[in-house]
Amino acid sequence: MTVILDSNEITKTLRRLTHEVIENYVDLSKLVLIGIVTRGEYIALRVRDLIRQIEKTDLLYGYLDVTLYRDDLDKRKALKPSKSSNVPNVDGKNVLLIDDVLFEGRTVRAALDALRDFGRPESVKLLVLVDRGGRKLPISADFTGKCIQTNPTQIVKVNITETDGKDSIELLNKVPVS
Repeated sequence: MTVILDSNEITKTLRRLTHEVIENYVDLSKLVLIGIVTRGEYIALRVRDLIRQIEKTDLLYGYLDVTLYRDDLDKRKALKPSKSSNVPNVDGKNVLLIDDVLFEGRTVRAALDALRDFGRPESVKLLVLVDRGGRKLPISADFTGKCIQTNPTQIVKVNITETDGKDSIELLNKVPVS
């Protein structure tokens, strides 16, 4: 196991990303933060709280469970949504999708499909803590915390205090099953 980011580095990275978001959006009143369940939803809450501290403004926020929109359901065990989505109307808004890791691009593609059920946004951008390369779809992040190159046998494990009891990002090697 290799630690990619520890708790302090995650905090600094989120602050940097938040400042980049603020610089990128002239009118924050049209911005909606949408976290992709599970860890993306908590990262989005942290970004929202940081924007509130820095800009003294509240943003619309929601979370999106993309389980039923995935194109690889047949390759996984029978999946049930972990929770329902809670997304405000996004008509004419600038949506910032937020997730923990960007890999093949399939989760983001599923999120874009799911987002259509909640209106027609003016724009959609993507913020991720880690971009690990290995894209299979033409998707890229607009705001990236850390870029790393991995191989398919590795796992990027994001731990978030709200779900895992600690903040860290680790690179793990899959253990072959005998």
